[in-house]
Amino acid sequence: MKTRFSRFSGAFALLNVIVLSGSNVFSQASGPEWQIVGQGINPANYYGITVANGIIGLVSSPEPMKVKDVVLNGAFDTYGRGRVSNILKVFNFANMNLDVDGMRLGPKDIVNYRQTLDMKQAALTTTFDYKDKITVRQTMMALRHLPFTALSMVEITAKKDCEIVPMSVIESPENLKEVKNFYSEVDRPHVTIRLLTSVAKSPSGRHTVAASNSFIFEEPHGQEPDVIHEDWDYNMHLAKFKKRLKAGQTYRFSVVGSVSSTAHTADPHNEAERLTVFAALERTQRLLQRHQAEWTKLWQSDIVIDGDPDAQRAVRSALYHLYSFARENTAYSLSPMGLSGLGYNGHVFWDTELWMYPPLLVLKPEMAKSLLEYRFERMAMAKQNAFSHGYDGVMFPWESDADGQEATPVWALTGPFQHHITGCVGWAFWKYYQVTKDKEWLRTRGYPMLKEVADFWVSRVEKGQDGKLHINNVIGANEWQENIDDNAFTNGMAKTVLGFATQAAQELGITPDPEWASVAANIPILKFPDGTTKENRTYDGVTIKQADVNLLAYPLTVVNDEAAIRKDLAYYGPRYSPEGPAMGWSVLSTLHARLNEPDKAYDWFVKSYKPNEVPPFGVLSETAGGTNPYFATGAGGMLQAVLNGFGGLDITDNGITQLKTRLPKKWKSLTIKGVGPQQRTIQVQ
Repeated sequence: MKTRFSRFSGAFALLNVIVLSGSNVFSQASGPEWQIVGQGINPANYYGITVANGIIGLVSSPEPMKVKDVVLNGAFDTYGRGRVSNILKVFNFANMNLDVDGMRLGPKDIVNYRQTLDMKQAALTTTFDYKDKITVRQTMMALRHLPFTALSMVEITAKKDCEIVPMSVIESPENLKEVKNFYSEVDRPHVTIRLLTSVAKSPSGRHTVAASNSFIFEEPHGQEPDVIHEDWDYNMHLAKFKKRLKAGQTYRFSVVGSVSSTAHTADPHNEAERLTVFAALERTQRLLQRHQAEWTKLWQSDIVIDGDPDAQRAVRSALYHLYSFARENTAYSLSPMGLSGLGYNGHVFWDTELWMYPPLLVLKPEMAKSLLEYRFERMAMAKQNAFSHGYDGVMFPWESDADGQEATPVWALTGPFQHHITGCVGWAFWKYYQVTKDKEWLRTRGYPMLKEVADFWVSRVEKGQDGKLHINNVIGANEWQENIDDNAFTNGMAKTVLGFATQAAQELGITPDPEWASVAANIPILKFPDGTTKENRTYDGVTIKQADVNLLAYPLTVVNDEAAIRKDLAYYGPRYSPEGPAMGWSVLSTLHARLNEPDKAYDWFVKSYKPNEVPPFGVLSETAGGTNPYFATGAGGMLQAVLNGFGGLDITDNGITQLKTRLPKKWKSLTIKGVGPQQRTIQVQ
């Protein structure tokens, strides 16, 4: 092994990225209904689209052959916003430079710049022309079958004779420290693998992070270009080669790479290089075949809308992003922004259980199971949190990090007071059992969680002079009302999960704690004199941030009388703030659809995504006019409007059932494929 690098002691973490050539193995693009095209790309008003595989997220850039961010799931350190842990921004291992006839191409030198995401194959293709000399096509993906690996395929066609110098670059973001760069070659009789590697410490030194990549050439061994390593400074180095092209000639190559951290493996430096070597020797076609096969499996669960191309694109984009941000057989959860950047520090909120989890539970129960496992593995920390606040059972943090501790900045009162999150976790656990009927899981995971959640609420209620059991001093789903008593959603969720805990015990032949049912029966849901549900004891009709009372009708069933549902809709619908987050509108859509008012439901459905789309790909921001995409929470809510609203899907003790609903005039049919463990197809005409 020819090497010019050293090892240093300590644990290491790993990320794998693969950049591969644009050879004919990926020439078959999917149909237009699967494509999202960047329209009128303007670098000054550009919000990237993400390719991800549940572990790594690569966010697109308006600059040619660049990636804006690389996000690594599961790795957190304390830096940045709020003096709390933040998901790590790691080495950008997917960037490239390109010189043509001695000149570095940049945004000002290119024309016909076009970026297209193929959702079916989870691949982003960028094409452009450089002057009158070359045409470039680059296709990049986070490989689905290799969780720490990404692939980028490059194809360069000469318009006239020229010399090209492609460069594979590893750059370090400012947050990483003690960066060390290495270059080595693995030389065998049949192959030479050139490894570009960087290793660094996370901001506090808690983690070591490593990334490695390598070219994949199509020429026979011994005829590949010579590769030169250049170490520019501590935060950037590159590997490059030269190639002379004749007019009309097309040259293809690839780069594969890997990244991770000590959050994933004890020795990320060696692991990053091993994963890169593995991917490089798998070569382009095998990597693509396995990646595409995994996405073919994912798309067995799909939503097809006939008659509304814009809704079809938006719904499929929402599904694509949830599938990209989650991964089965892990214990990772979902942040409101998924793996599209560092929004909300990558923390896990109620956004997961109430908004993003339900569509995955309906379409991908095994993927949904991973989100629950994240919570289960952090029960000890939730028990400590309850103990610290003087309660029993588990008290989940409002913002949860890798360790499951409370990671809300101190200045945000949501951390100490937004207790409904604990109910949301218990609710999600019972919903999984209702869908799967997995009794062994209920015994080992579901019931242990629900018991602790129920014990928390028993310890949390306070007996009032009216004899009722009140939940005082909380922040509800409508966060604009702080430190209020008897919040409708909090009380409704507590009543619901106390009932679920009783059911779970009975399902296992265990005698439930009789206090659970007694407490549930005595938690009040407050009403105005006319019978409208009152959001909290002191609520006086002010504008609200988002859904709260209306959640009692869906997804909860605390309010289940049609007249009461309509009364609450009529009162609170006009009080939603136009500046509120996207998912609030989706609740209104779902409820109107279930009331067989499809056209009113459709208006709210469109409002749940259309005003929040930002250029050039129409990715979702949290609010209309917002700047923090991709808002996966909003995507989850919008998908519930389709699945549980127009589609009528309902999760009950009988599994996934279907309510009778009607479609909006614009839709000819709605087909939901791959529903539940039985992978059923459900159609609404």
